[in-house]
Amino acid sequence: MPEPTTPLPYLIIDFDSTFTQVEGLDELADIALQNHPERERIVGEIRALTDAGMSGSLSFSESLRQRLALLAARREHLPLLVAQLKTKVSDSIVRNRGFFEQFPGRVYIVSSGFREFIEPVVADFGIGPDFVLANTFTYAPDGRITGFDPANVLSRDGGKIEQLRRLDLAGDVYVLGDGYTDYQMREAGLANRFYAFTENVSRATVVARADEVVPSFDEFLYQNKLPMTLSYPKNRIKVLLLENPDPRAAELLRAEGYQVDTVPGGLDEDELVRQIEGVSILGIRSKTQVTARVLEAANRLIAVGAFCIGTNQIDLVECMKRGIAVFNAPFSNTRSVVELALGEIIVLARRIPEKSLQMHRGEWDKSARGAFEIRGKKLGIIGYGNIGSQLSVVAEAVGMQVLYYDVAEKLQLGNAVRCRTLEELLQQADVVTLHIDGRPENEHFIGAKEFALMKPGALFLNNARGHVVDVAALAAALRSGHLGGAAVDVFPYEPKTNDETFETELRGLPNVLLTPHIGGSTAEAQRNIAEFVPERLMQYVNTGNTQQSVNFPNIQLPTQQAHRLIHIHANVPGVLARINNVLADHHVNILGQYLKTNEHIGYVITDIDKEYEPEVIGELRKVEHTIKFRVLY
Repeated sequence: MPEPTTPLPYLIIDFDSTFTQVEGLDELADIALQNHPERERIVGEIRALTDAGMSGSLSFSESLRQRLALLAARREHLPLLVAQLKTKVSDSIVRNRGFFEQFPGRVYIVSSGFREFIEPVVADFGIGPDFVLANTFTYAPDGRITGFDPANVLSRDGGKIEQLRRLDLAGDVYVLGDGYTDYQMREAGLANRFYAFTENVSRATVVARADEVVPSFDEFLYQNKLPMTLSYPKNRIKVLLLENPDPRAAELLRAEGYQVDTVPGGLDEDELVRQIEGVSILGIRSKTQVTARVLEAANRLIAVGAFCIGTNQIDLVECMKRGIAVFNAPFSNTRSVVELALGEIIVLARRIPEKSLQMHRGEWDKSARGAFEIRGKKLGIIGYGNIGSQLSVVAEAVGMQVLYYDVAEKLQLGNAVRCRTLEELLQQADVVTLHIDGRPENEHFIGAKEFALMKPGALFLNNARGHVVDVAALAAALRSGHLGGAAVDVFPYEPKTNDETFETELRGLPNVLLTPHIGGSTAEAQRNIAEFVPERLMQYVNTGNTQQSVNFPNIQLPTQQAHRLIHIHANVPGVLARINNVLADHHVNILGQYLKTNEHIGYVITDIDKEYEPEVIGELRKVEHTIKFRVLY
């Protein structure tokens, strides 16, 4: 990023809970009281005093005096503290180390903490001793810390104000901190702006008085158009998660620095249109429909994460045309669905749904009528993908003979036998289980004709998608006795929340298992999905990697070199040539370039040297047929 054209303001940064994630004295207390029987109580008191001093509810000098009286620290504890603090520097400060090295003499650390532990920590960032203004400890002859130097102006109330006045800096002065004493420099008229830094702690009294609130140092640099390591502050990336994915998903996305909002249930189209504005990443499960109308309202959307296998609820082509990458979890819940299907087969074969209901009514019907072992029976699997093929292995292990049908050529596992037609499978199988995708052309893939072809007394399972089965035809086949039972986990219409009543023609039928779309609802599956999908989303946002996207050309990118240009465009001839002409005209050196296309879009990733004119970016955005353009660095 080019250097700022206007002079860099002097930047006054607090140390505790700003430059570092923690309060130095709190950490020192933790070290010094390591083996003290009342360590927890004393450290708690010290932290409470710290908060009181920082929020302004207790005078700073009194807060400092009381904390040091409780500390019981010694000189030999300080090297341990410094080593600890070096691992606790704020993430966004570490990320922008180059900024401090690039502008020596413009950044001061002004802290009510202590020079002995501040100076060696900030030295790693090129901030020399002359630019560290802090208190100093006093010691007893035996090395015990007895207090602080009262002659140091920073040990007094209003000390930061007086210290900044003595510096007498010529030019604009910005203060970045988390405490009331940081704000006081602005209040006294000695600073042009005060930025409340909330990456580590947010104090309401401080935030209320700030000119700006910055959740990271990236945001401060971005607002002031100063050089930064990231091309865009992560805290500005807004994520909306719907339908209760495992909490691990929100946890990972927040840890990355994104803003994350959650909505417990699904949203209908009108509700989603209202909420999608400003959202960069949308996370959904199977109920929420991402339609063309929703996408039209999505002014900042760059990626959608489906926390499930299916993506038929998302208009993938429209997403593609708008440069929105979509990711799902094709493998994370495979085992859970397989185990559910196997359990359903056994339960239906033994007619457990009927027997259990009778027992709950007080009826004792000890009978083997209609019950059978699954060993030796033929299982017909329709759709031999990730789930179907794994079910094939598990079913064979319990003694079933496996038949399968798939429109694509699939290599059979174990002793499974491929059927050339759907009719061939239906006529032979004792149990039919459906594992196809939810594309529109699969609607009513199984209907009255297909049920009529099945053996009398056969069992039927649908753990795929609700609309691929004609439910009325299934209900009729069950009522007539032609089918011996069914298990259904997915339905053409499913309630958006747990409070909505579930309606279906299958309710009340004998030997029918109905479950509320829980094929992947196991702790293991939900945890896997909640880790897999955010990882794919973050990789795309942070690096441009589209591996395993369901609608974008898949590119596994190498490690980024310098600046990365990401260009999504309509798949028409000549776009790559135009991009390279712009770069050539401005003498930009290309370090690596990658292109992949599909029927709708082209995806070009270009790594270039850091040195280039700002006009290059504007011209690349104007290249004809551009859909989206991003710069990463």
